[in-house]
Amino acid sequence: MSISLESIAFDCADAAALAGFWAGVFSTDVDADGNEFFATVNREASGPTLMFLQVPEPRNGKNRLHVDLAATDWAAEVDRLVGLGAKRVDEHNEYGTHWITLADPEGNVFDVAEH
Repeated sequence: MSISLESIAFDCADAAALAGFWAGVFSTDVDADGNEFFATVNREASGPTLMFLQVPEPRNGKNRLHVDLAATDWAAEVDRLVGLGAKRVDEHNEYGTHWITLADPEGNVFDVAEH
């Protein structure tokens, strides 16, 4: 049996805007085949596709699954992500790792570890 990770899906209020934010995170473009309710990033590249699906209900509470990223030029990348629209949530230095928790424009938290 073989299984692979194909997509990471985000329910959101504005699929195009959130896809644009995450395309900026990865310095790429939103895939051309989206519409106002559905957008993807990274569909043709290696690794999982990020999929954004517009839903009518708002996000409630903390997301139970989050994305962990790592950066070698950590401070510059954190500043760049904040410039794209991320919000600083918390900073940690535990388990031998230094990381910051950020929230995307719709409040989904993600971490950026110092690599």
